[in-house]
Amino acid sequence: MGERRGPGAPERRHGAPRHDHQDCIAEALSRADAVCRARSANLTEIRRRVLELVWSGHAPIGAYEILDALRRDGISAQPPTVYRALEFLLAQGLVHRIESRNAFIGCAQPDERHSSQFLICRDCGTVQELSDRRIGAAVSAGARDVGFEVGRSTVEVEGRCMDCSTHAG
Repeated sequence: MGERRGPGAPERRHGAPRHDHQDCIAEALSRADAVCRARSANLTEIRRRVLELVWSGHAPIGAYEILDALRRDGISAQPPTVYRALEFLLAQGLVHRIESRNAFIGCAQPDERHSSQFLICRDCGTVQELSDRRIGAAVSAGARDVGFEVGRSTVEVEGRCMDCSTHAG
């Protein structure tokens, strides 16, 4: 069970231990370079910057938020540029789309194909990514039982994270 926050120890709010999120971003970008090199995929500067922006926070980020950040960087990008970059990152397994939020998060396991489930905190907006094969297998088996062929599956569960549950008042 891995948190969306990525490869390092999870950052905690409410006075608990914190991590250096810059290390998470650097590790995610390094893994993305390796994955793209292994697949002969071209991680251009704009794609790399979009990936960095996706990893910059602990909550999903939308395409227009990414566009605004690029413009603040002095990059005169248009929406199709961001959407093409996101499509590439999705195709390479470097990001996930959170359907219910129409937003994106970084994938902590881009070098292996996996089915994921997402736990979305309705209070703080953070997302935890699960990669529980049993859940994916159950969905596939249920679909197979009714003659349905699964092409893509996204499981999103909304609720309250441990930090928000503990500190709800």
